[in-house]
Amino acid sequence: MYSFESSSSKGILEGKIALITGGSSGIGQAIALLFAQEGAALSIADIDEPGGQAVVQSILKNDGKAIFIRCDVTQASDCQRAIKKTLSELGGLDILLNNAGIIQRSSVVQTKEAEWDRIMAVNVKSVFLLSKYAIPHMSKSGGGIIVNIASGWGLAGGPQAAAYCASKGAVVQLTKAMAVDHGKDNIRVNCICPGDTDTALLRREGKELGIPIKQFLKKAADRPLKRVGKPEEIAQAALYLASNASSFVTGISLVVDGGGLAG
Repeated sequence: MYSFESSSSKGILEGKIALITGGSSGIGQAIALLFAQEGAALSIADIDEPGGQAVVQSILKNDGKAIFIRCDVTQASDCQRAIKKTLSELGGLDILLNNAGIIQRSSVVQTKEAEWDRIMAVNVKSVFLLSKYAIPHMSKSGGGIIVNIASGWGLAGGPQAAAYCASKGAVVQLTKAMAVDHGKDNIRVNCICPGDTDTALLRREGKELGIPIKQFLKKAADRPLKRVGKPEEIAQAALYLASNASSFVTGISLVVDGGGLAG
């Protein structure tokens, strides 16, 4: 399940050090494996220790370099420790990939206050905290790259997902604000807005809504390309934003959704 193909030539992230939150599964896992394939040394920060360790072991078996850091991204102390451990054990930090996120399908009326707070903490506060502790180091070392995972529903509202839409809209705007503030430090900040992507998180949405999975995925595929996305496709977008191929790109929201927002 956890594997990537080794490459004899140098990858486009050779020599770079990246910290990825939520890297134990789904989109985060796909990004971690692709970044490792392209030569980056990785910190996988997640609360899912078995899943994160499995990703790390896969990378190590394929001659990559990776460590796992157990991290509750809603806690400042954990986020600060994740940055410090990355710096001490891997020797630096060039790329911060804020991927950790959760979703709940409910309207404003249906959402409990504690549920709202939890979604905003995981999806938005985590981006603030990790960036807060990463940016000073990046600034001192000559620059860096931050990539945040938002959502198409951060740009256009969706049904029965009030807190999630609000949180991802906040990530879009936080991305722009950080790009404006830290461009002078040679720090590029961008976000990706995926459409429905075939992960365990997406499938749990169907279950939460009480819709049979085949019916749910069929509805999710109702977009110009007539399918949902693959985690590996979102990972390719992350690789672009984390590489020199996007050296003059900052403050953008890159939509990767099979045309879902096109109409």
